Amino acid sequence: MTSPTQDFAGKSVLVTGASRGIGHAIAAELLSRGASVTVTARKAEQLAAAAEQLADTVPDGAERVLAVPSNAGRPEEREHAVEQVMARFGRLDVLVNNTGINPVFGPLMDADLGAVSKIFDVNVVAALGFVQLAWKAWLAEHGGAVVNVSSVAGLRSSGVLGAYGASKAALIRLTEELAWQLGPGVRVNAVAPATVKTRFAEMLYAAREEDASAAYPMKRLGTPEDVAHLVAFLVSDAASWITGETVRVDGGLLATGSLG
Repeated sequence: MTSPTQDFAGKSVLVTGASRGIGHAIAAELLSRGASVTVTARKAEQLAAAAEQLADTVPDGAERVLAVPSNAGRPEEREHAVEQVMARFGRLDVLVNNTGINPVFGPLMDADLGAVSKIFDVNVVAALGFVQLAWKAWLAEHGGAVVNVSSVAGLRSSGVLGAYGASKAALIRLTEELAWQLGPGVRVNAVAPATVKTRFAEMLYAAREEDASAAYPMKRLGTPEDVAHLVAFLVSDAASWITGETVRVDGGLLATGSLG
């Protein structure tokens, strides 16, 4: 018998921010396990290339992969994305809110408040917006699962990622509230990665990866696949009694008591 963590056949998944990095790895993992996958991202050309790459990994990829260019911060584009999922696949069983931005780095006293507002709009408000749309389109009647991609910066102060960390802390709190409000039919969890080797996080380890890795008990940085495997478990039937949880995938970093 196929393990439930290996069987997403017939399920439809929407992964936001999936043209590269963690989102792309999550889409690839769920696609490999049988799901139909819709990926969104702001840049249409990069998204199309990513979708083509995904489709090439499975025999029927052309039928099971859909790319919808979408700026998560724009309500009408979020709505269009969910409409396209329903039009193509007729269902939306799993939502992965992976889109995140961080244009502010450094002390909060120097932060541009417009940029801070944009961080919260994309990292928190847009995530809720996608959940609302998925709920109305499918989840309310049929059930399903949501995973929000947060960060260890939402669990521990860093000193330099203040606005981003605060937004990710808000996303964790939102996850807990949604788990309470949407259960029992819909499970809502979050994952909190530490530094993962992606272009988004490159400034945190570029030219100093060995030093950056030294702080981790596992003595390496994360990979997008590390996060993807965890997300696949959380949206599977094997995690059927897990909701409202934020699971760290951090190589043991927070066990050391520090983000540095």
